[in-house]
Amino acid sequence: MKILVSLFLGATLAMSAAESAHEFSMKAIDGKQVDLKQFAGKPVLFVNVASQCGYTPQYKGLESLYRKYKDQGFVIVGIPANNFGSQEPGTNEEIATFCKRNYDVSFPMMSKVDVKGGSMTPLYGYLTKTSGDVKWNFTKFLVGKDGKIMQRFEPGVDPMAAELTSAIEKALK
Repeated sequence: MKILVSLFLGATLAMSAAESAHEFSMKAIDGKQVDLKQFAGKPVLFVNVASQCGYTPQYKGLESLYRKYKDQGFVIVGIPANNFGSQEPGTNEEIATFCKRNYDVSFPMMSKVDVKGGSMTPLYGYLTKTSGDVKWNFTKFLVGKDGKIMQRFEPGVDPMAAELTSAIEKALK
């Protein structure tokens, strides 16, 4: 028991010591390892997504947002999670197929992870450290070119909303 506690505390300390989203790695939806360092110098919008949520149509706006700004260096990273109402029950392959077939998603998608609770992926430990837990699907975190959190947008904020697009334009400068 003591070993598990110290391992847990060690992991917590490691997460809290991170100073940038670029310090993490995740698996892409196809299973390949993705070092988030590759996004250094680019603003990134991390979004926890789900395919059976009332906010699922936001995939369309996210794709429009990505296509509008990607040539300027902007990236969206979709992170499937089944933490809220079991609204992302599919496998990574099923999620990828759903996103491509229904919304022609071309932005990077990661493998399904937990974005809250004891098995929360370390990136979300960093993203939520100061702003509190994610409360629902399609919460958006805008991270600047330096990997530091610039702003958090709750699920009800449409991807093409002026408050989000203006924050992205500021991050691109």
